[in-house]
Amino acid sequence: MRKISIGKQYFADIRENDYFYVDKTDFIREWWESEDETTLITRPRRFGKTLNMNMLECFFSVEYADRGDLFEGLAIWNEEKYRRLQGTYPVIFLTFADVKAEDCQGALTQIKQNITDLYNRNDYLLKGKLLNENERAQYASVEPGMDNTVAAAAIRAMANYLSRYYGKKVILLLDEYDTPMQEAYVSGYWDKITAFFRSMFNATFKTNPFLERAVMTGITRVSKESVFSDLNNLNVITTTSEKYATSFGFTEAEVFAALQEAGMPEQMEGVKKWYDGFTFGVHSDIYNPWSITNFLEKREYAAYWAETSSNHLVSKLIREGSPDVKETMEDLLRGGSLKLELDEQIVFNQLTQTEDAIWSLLLASGYLKVAGRKFQEQTGGFCYELELTNFEVRRMFNRMIAEWFAAPKARYNDFIKALLADDLEAMNEYMNEVAFVTFSSFDTGKSSSGSDAPERLPTGKATTKGLTEPNPSVCFYHGFVLGLMVELKDRYEITSNRESGFGRYDVMLTPREKGKLFPIIIEFKVHRPKYEKSLADTVAAAHRQIEEKNYDAALLERGYEAGEIRHYGFAFRGRQVLIG
Repeated sequence: MRKISIGKQYFADIRENDYFYVDKTDFIREWWESEDETTLITRPRRFGKTLNMNMLECFFSVEYADRGDLFEGLAIWNEEKYRRLQGTYPVIFLTFADVKAEDCQGALTQIKQNITDLYNRNDYLLKGKLLNENERAQYASVEPGMDNTVAAAAIRAMANYLSRYYGKKVILLLDEYDTPMQEAYVSGYWDKITAFFRSMFNATFKTNPFLERAVMTGITRVSKESVFSDLNNLNVITTTSEKYATSFGFTEAEVFAALQEAGMPEQMEGVKKWYDGFTFGVHSDIYNPWSITNFLEKREYAAYWAETSSNHLVSKLIREGSPDVKETMEDLLRGGSLKLELDEQIVFNQLTQTEDAIWSLLLASGYLKVAGRKFQEQTGGFCYELELTNFEVRRMFNRMIAEWFAAPKARYNDFIKALLADDLEAMNEYMNEVAFVTFSSFDTGKSSSGSDAPERLPTGKATTKGLTEPNPSVCFYHGFVLGLMVELKDRYEITSNRESGFGRYDVMLTPREKGKLFPIIIEFKVHRPKYEKSLADTVAAAHRQIEEKNYDAALLERGYEAGEIRHYGFAFRGRQVLIG
């Protein structure tokens, strides 16, 4: 077995040291023959985007002239015309993978540093008479503290200089273009940075006469209105596109061949269970390279890909999402599917407003896969059926949900025991501890009007008279439902926000084996000072709603007696909780 090199992203290093490598060089031919001027390819993280971009650089760049040895024995080297093409173009290769800042100024400084490094690498252009006096002044102005307008035009200017120096237009490779945008959304400065990207992308890709072709890679397809306005020459290849479908990631045949080479053919079934499931275009059975290479080296099963980052954005969107988002997530975790007419364009500042945008992001990020699609004649679009990608992803989500309740004082197992034992005192003790430790980490929200919704309190300090502490939204408790699933899913069927009787209950726990456990209905209520004097009154209101709406109906239909069903009201005010 060739030596496995985990995380190597430099094509030349892999080839020179004969590390394990799956031949993806036919991507060079397919891309070149497409003749697309600017191509955006989106794939989940750790799917070989950076390695393929570096492979393009090694193939086309004049800096790798006479390095055909790197491609000997690979698919691209079978045709003479491509042998002649190798090492004949000036290439600009930039990556924004490391642009991760907590504020807009920090992100811009990191981008400007990357551009400055590009200029430093090519300072040979300053020799001789290639640049005139004004161009030399522009070159000198490129530094980490440069003005935004200088930075936005700097890549185009470099393409100009390189094109004149080599007598050929430039190939531009921009890797992980959307990393700064995801960071901007998470950190709250999305609106501040989009104007800079619009200006830079327009100058670099739209009005650049020195550009031969360009490739951008990223995880998401950011909406045209956000950063790609007026960029009409952009060919977007997403995970649902057929083009380049097998160029990123390993096919099942490639994975099984690697297992044979490693002397582990008996692991094919286990590897398929854990890591199969990604679908690009019409090609299913695509595997994530990071998980496969780690398994080949370590020879044990683990969630290598799913747990290689904090998954902060995904966690944030689900944890803070509406009850409908959490209900859908519950179905997906049980092996269900989601059907929707997909819009693959991501508008980051709409993620908290449009639920479909969340599922589009999860698909682009690799957490969901396309299980099927059907053309809709009425709309002219496709309805996609989406599922969780594989066992590795399902395991990651279960662990993520459990971690929401892993605060030092949040004795989660103690609460489960108290719930099953109908120990109200212990349940209240636990929930008040978790409220104090955890609620501050869960963002809250406002109704569209800005006023306090009955079961959704405002972010930060409450505006309702008499409340001055941060208040959690009821959405926290729907996160609690998912937390329960991790611990109780083998014993209970857990559903939330479903119809029963004359309304929709918050949580219902139905025993999987009748007679061994009590069925449970839980209703959450925010304390409303105008109507309720105390939290005890709020608990009573929750119980009245359960009875008046006849939430027991679904359980009664399944043969349970009314006296068997436990009702709990969860009342909360700020960080105070009362369960009754």
